[in-house]
Order: sequence, then structure tokens, then C-alpha cells
Amino acid sequence: MSKAKDVRENPEKFDPRDVKIVIITGLSGSGKSTVINAFEDISYFCIDNLPLPLLTNFLELHKKEMQDVNKIALGVDIRERSFFKEYPEVFRQVANQGYDLEIIFLEASIEALHRRYSQTRRKHPLASKDINLLQAINLEREELRGLRKMATKVINTTEKSVHQLKALITSYYSGVEPGSLLSIELISFGFKYGVPFEADIVMDVRFLPNPYFVEELRGLTGLDEKIKEWVLNRTLSKEFLDDFLNLILKYLPRYIEEGKRYLNIAVGCTGGRHRSVVIVEEIRRVLEQRGYKVVTYHRDIDAD
Repeated sequence: MSKAKDVRENPEKFDPRDVKIVIITGLSGSGKSTVINAFEDISYFCIDNLPLPLLTNFLELHKKEMQDVNKIALGVDIRERSFFKEYPEVFRQVANQGYDLEIIFLEASIEALHRRYSQTRRKHPLASKDINLLQAINLEREELRGLRKMATKVINTTEKSVHQLKALITSYYSGVEPGSLLSIELISFGFKYGVPFEADIVMDVRFLPNPYFVEELRGLTGLDEKIKEWVLNRTLSKEFLDDFLNLILKYLPRYIEEGKRYLNIAVGCTGGRHRSVVIVEEIRRVLEQRGYKVVTYHRDIDAD
């Protein structure tokens, strides 16, 4: 019997210490949505803008119906009218119940917050006809001083880009480096059947020597050892692979820095049965040796 099913049938066995709850809060405009998205990417159950009065109700629901969820990230902020009055008591209640509770408080300089709101033309939650943007920022900062003191982690986002902030959360809470979260799909295809629409990078290898014109090799595919040896033993193939792999390996870290989670690299030859398959398999071998997560898809290997 799974632990979650056991707890559902025997609620008294539920142990809140097994549940990690991260509260994401702080100054408006300091990156809460970005942080919530980062937690989603590392498989946390996320709710943004949860009204504080519903937090205890949500935890009761979790205890009864969601025991298989043990990592939760909740975004709460001043858009909830009762926030300023209720947050101290609500957060203390959660902590007193024994949950593994962490509060992340996001902040940024007044200048950075003013610039972000001015650039996006969004309205600050506290701004009104009587309170301008700068006054709203200062008012919120003052009202949240107590919450900042309660926080277990304070993150200043003034100098951080969206991608840097996501990478920071990933490294803190996933237990792995951000780069290991990049999934690479290598696709072999035939140009005669069209370019894969999902491709981020397309490489045409129709200039490589073609085993299709060797009668005893024509019926084989790039997964056969004879085809692999025939293609890879050509000087042009070796030179191309060195150049293309160097290009890929040089710029994969840049994709990771941009926060990209999925990268599709498509390699095409005429029919998608020989050269492109060999090249894709060789790229896969090298990338896996470097620690990247790679899957391959030979789209047209069985095409007529």
C-alpha cells in the first residue's frame, strides 16, 4: 500500500513534517510570478495569489485528498485585502501544525520597482487616484517590514534577470543544477517529407556521402553498424561532426541561461533513413557523455 493511500484510509497517520510548503511573497513587482514558474518547473504543486483565509482550508483538503503531493509553493501578496492583518497569524498557524514551512520574501530597490512598473504600465496594487506609484511602493515596503522579518529567505532581485532568478530558485530547491533540467530531443528526418515543425535548430546533411547509392547498403538504416561505419569513416563526415558538435556544445549553456527547458535539434538528409540517423545517434552519444538528457526520434526511418 502506498503511503498516500495509507494516510487517506488512516488520516491519523498523516505527518505534516513530510510536506514542504514554500510561501512566495514580498514586494509587488519583485518577481513573484517568475519564482512561481520556477517552482512549477521543478514539480512543485503551485497556486498563485491564494487568498490567505483559504490557506488553512487548502491544507485540510491536502490532508484528506492530496497526500501524494509533498512539495507545495504558494504565492500570496497584498492583492488579498486582508493580507496585512492576517498574514502573521495564518503563517504561525501553518508552522505550528508542523509543516516544513519556508517563507521567501522577494524585494528590489525602489528605483528598480518604479522602473519595472513604468515599463510594463501595470498598476501597483496600492496605487489609486490619491496614491501615486512611488508612494504605493514605499507604503507597501513599510507595511511588509514585519513579514520580511518572518521570512526564512530574503531574495533581492534588483540586479537579477528573469532567467537568473529562475536559475537561483532551481539551484536552491531542485537539488540539481539548472542545466540538468534541459531536455534535448534529437530528430532525424527526410527533407522529402518536410522539416519537423517543432525543430529549434535544423541541420541539412545532404552534402555528406550517401550510402543509398551503394546497392548492398541501400536496404539498411542508419541504426545498422554497416551504415554507421560507412558514413562516419568519411573525412567530410568527421569534419562536419567535429564542427557541429563544437557549435552545439558551445551554445547549449546559453540556452540554459535563458531558462529554456526543451531544445529540439533536427538533422535531415534526403529520405531520413541513413545519414541523418547516423549523425543524430552520434550527437546523442556525445551529449550523453557530457551529462545532458537526450531522447532521439527517427521520424522517417521507416518511410517508404
